[in-house]
Amino acid sequence: MLPVVMAASEAVNVNELEEWARKALPKNYYDFFATGAEDQHTLRENIKAFSRITLQPRILVDVSKIDTSTTILGHKISSPVMIAPTTLRALPHPEGEVGIARAAAACNTIMVMSFMATCTLEEVASSCNAIRFLQLYILRSRDASAQVVQRAERNGFKAIVLTVDSPRQGRREADIKNRMVSPLWKKIEGSPSTKISNDKELLIKASSSGIYDPSLSWKDIEWLKSITNLPILVKGMLTCEDAIKAMEVGVSGIIVSNHGARQLDYVPATISALEEVVNAVGGRVPVLCDGGIQRGTDVFKALALGAQAVLVGRPVVYGLVAMGEQGVRRVIEMLKDEFEITMALSGCPTVKDISRSHVRTERDRLRSLL
Repeated sequence: MLPVVMAASEAVNVNELEEWARKALPKNYYDFFATGAEDQHTLRENIKAFSRITLQPRILVDVSKIDTSTTILGHKISSPVMIAPTTLRALPHPEGEVGIARAAAACNTIMVMSFMATCTLEEVASSCNAIRFLQLYILRSRDASAQVVQRAERNGFKAIVLTVDSPRQGRREADIKNRMVSPLWKKIEGSPSTKISNDKELLIKASSSGIYDPSLSWKDIEWLKSITNLPILVKGMLTCEDAIKAMEVGVSGIIVSNHGARQLDYVPATISALEEVVNAVGGRVPVLCDGGIQRGTDVFKALALGAQAVLVGRPVVYGLVAMGEQGVRRVIEMLKDEFEITMALSGCPTVKDISRSHVRTERDRLRSLL
């Protein structure tokens, strides 16, 4: 492991960290985090779609001082780069969510803790003063869901991120081949308040479809609002129609996401769906996005298309594999540094200066031909 750590410390971008993680992890673990659903078209498109967006820099702007900070739901963070929820983070490194929370605190950003975590809410809350949101799945047992939300409130979590794109688990063929479908919990009341089984082989019998509630609908957001005072963001939205409905039921924020391309294949890349959702929301609540973010230029492009921040998932896992907490800090710092350089070279002293005119999309190019 030591040679991997030493080499990983020399990585200059998140893609290099992914390569070290691929070498360091058992194949079934790497596949679990890195692959997507079925043909993995959307997985590839999440990255390729960013490359088709070009930057339109402004020159002769005073960029002697660059301020990358922004505010999300009243919480000021050092840059618009947040940590996305990713399941089973202790698989790649024993520090798990605790190491990630400490990195979030050190980088002054927001961590969204996964419902399918390997550390407990209490362990994460007591480890540091990071700003923490909790990602939530609604279970068949509403009482169990309510207990998790109440524990999050008691432990100082600042928001609930409700995942809404998973009435059933997507068909992830690498996981099927590796017999690594979903975790076997000691007891469901502990998700995420107890730990997973210590079965190293993860020869899984349980299916998440037996735990999550496929009848989840818009009315359940009203129920969730009735049991908590925390702001509720919905994660997994890709269309203007759903964004309008979300406004009607009174959510506090939207995360444009295709679940890291792990659910339904052939849906749009998140960056391709972002502007449609932003336009439907009309500034009434924050719109965030995840999926395919590997560079500071990607962060810039997302903000130019209307996102207030982005969430990164896989790169955080790869940093965790490489160097634990320090690796996660390195990922956030690399993206922040790249984002700051992009802002300077694009003529944007602050995040508020980033506008739609700073990017040109495929749709813009097509319109110019009409």
